[in-house]
Amino acid sequence: MDLTTKYMGMQLRSPLVVSASPLSEKLDNILQMEDAGAGAVVLFSLFEEQIRQEIAQFEMLATHGADSFAEALNYFPTPVNYRVGIDNYLELLLKAKERTNIPIFGSLNGITSGGWMDYAQSFQEAGADGVELNVFFIPADIEIDGREVEQRYFEILKWVKEAVDIPVAMKLNPYFSATGNMARQLAAKGADALVLFNRFYEPDFDIDQLEIAHSLELSVANEIRLPLQWIGILHGKVDTSLAATSGVQGSTELIKYLLAGADVVMAASCLFRNGIGYIYQMLAELEEWMQAREFNSVDEMRGVMSQANISDPTAYERANYIKILQGYNPV
Repeated sequence: MDLTTKYMGMQLRSPLVVSASPLSEKLDNILQMEDAGAGAVVLFSLFEEQIRQEIAQFEMLATHGADSFAEALNYFPTPVNYRVGIDNYLELLLKAKERTNIPIFGSLNGITSGGWMDYAQSFQEAGADGVELNVFFIPADIEIDGREVEQRYFEILKWVKEAVDIPVAMKLNPYFSATGNMARQLAAKGADALVLFNRFYEPDFDIDQLEIAHSLELSVANEIRLPLQWIGILHGKVDTSLAATSGVQGSTELIKYLLAGADVVMAASCLFRNGIGYIYQMLAELEEWMQAREFNSVDEMRGVMSQANISDPTAYERANYIKILQGYNPV
């Protein structure tokens, strides 16, 4: 059974890619991901503002109280426990490349043109096989219109493509007014892959303390619906790789995304729940499913249920919405 796939011009041994998450902060975890069969690993996201804050704090601590008593040195963080800049990230990237034989991608969330370009270049110099642009931007300013939001994505892609020679993936949000057109424009402007979709972490309210609550909730299976729809629509219509992410809980979602047309499927939540070794089980179940339906390769099954290949293309559109409503039987 051939599970190989192509992503951003690279041959991957399997279509399952570990998405950016804290799981990749440890080298041992990355080695386990490779052993379990992952096709590639996206390192945890590097946030520019966090780096700037750390550098500013380090400089303040290094210069403040230079003439104080020796006892005050207890307040200075030890080098072992304090991370400045991106040294640790690049060191992890270097070690991962030395110890594995699968592609390792850096994930970057910048806030300035220089940040996007400089950090992307650092990823390339450290040996990254590609960079994923995690554009976490919520236009909370109601004066910003849709065109400005789209232009920001185009500019970020342009900055990074000019700065590096390695492939660049753009992680999209699902809130564009014309997602298909946005995808086509990004592909035309050089995006080597589109990752659908970025899963934003919205705040919640603590009604007892009257505070904003920030908590991480792992994805659930029904979150697959929106990216599944757009992967199925875009397959064969944009000249770039398509990566599916969000809602992957097991082999079922992996299979669905591939049938829709994804080149790779990214997962993290299910690995938090079941352990890194769960990758092996998901791929084994994928092989079993393929064998039962006489698919000899991932290439054969990819896109079989995309909009371009199904007998009723309206299943992806308004007509299907009407059918769903008419077919629902309330209790």
